[in-house]
Amino acid sequence: MSTKDPALKKTRKVLLMGKSGAGKSSMRNIVFSNYVAKDVRRLGATIDVEHASIRFMGNLLLNLWDCGGQDMFVESYLTSQRGHVFGSVAVLIYVFDVESREFVADVVSYGEVLRALGEESPGAKVFVLLHKMDLVQSRLRLPLFKERSEFIRQSSLKFSTSVEFFATSIWDQSLYKAWTQMIYFLIPNAATIELLLKQLANAIDARELILYERTTCLMVTHVTRGGEDKNPFPDRFERISSILKTHKQSIARHTHMPPSLANFKEMQIKTGRFMFFITRLTENTNLAVCIPPSEQIFNAARYFSPFVSSVLCS
Repeated sequence: MSTKDPALKKTRKVLLMGKSGAGKSSMRNIVFSNYVAKDVRRLGATIDVEHASIRFMGNLLLNLWDCGGQDMFVESYLTSQRGHVFGSVAVLIYVFDVESREFVADVVSYGEVLRALGEESPGAKVFVLLHKMDLVQSRLRLPLFKERSEFIRQSSLKFSTSVEFFATSIWDQSLYKAWTQMIYFLIPNAATIELLLKQLANAIDARELILYERTTCLMVTHVTRGGEDKNPFPDRFERISSILKTHKQSIARHTHMPPSLANFKEMQIKTGRFMFFITRLTENTNLAVCIPPSEQIFNAARYFSPFVSSVLCS
């Protein structure tokens, strides 16, 4: 994707909000700064607002505002900084600690935030993360998620019909799943990317193509064909994200490079049931390809990848 065409350059303001200790900064650093879960324990509380400009897919600039959740800061956001904080917002990501002992009070605060958002940025999209689900017993997670989500929805004011909910934890793939879908909402030319991937998948008879952003390892989109629709692992895309992120961190440790710069050229897996490879597609993306066990199809897929890359970059 070209960064030369001004029409394709998009800047989006994203608010990351929630009560202090909910886990906002931890997930931000895992997704965008290549932290691992065990490393976020050393992070301190966010003071006021931490700003980060994050380039995603080359043509999307995320202005991420990580807002401290202490009561004094929230009061300031809602009063003296109201227009500054809530103006021109594309996406609000609100994080709840699912085990908070003050859940009802947390929802009241959430409602006040949405009232300000509705006044200053009525067209914004709202995502709610019920975080730290790993602390809940497995059998109770889904019932608790449904119960809390419905309670929060009732306080979502004009956003009640459009707000989307995710259950997340920094210790599993759920964090990648949530952020993948939230970022997808912001990608300006996702439909064009998917069309090109479908054309490539049909040309090479691929079972599945998965496009990943290189720095964050988040999935951008995917194309699934034929019997692969019945794949018994619905979280496979997020699992690969986690594997890629871990591999980047391993490369960084062994090469003494920053994790954000550590990358690989290609990885291949060949079995009697399928063949799979991940390769660099563009400056900002990796492409994962799952194909039938055929050397001919495998070589054709690797041949066509640069063609798709040239189209995406044009």
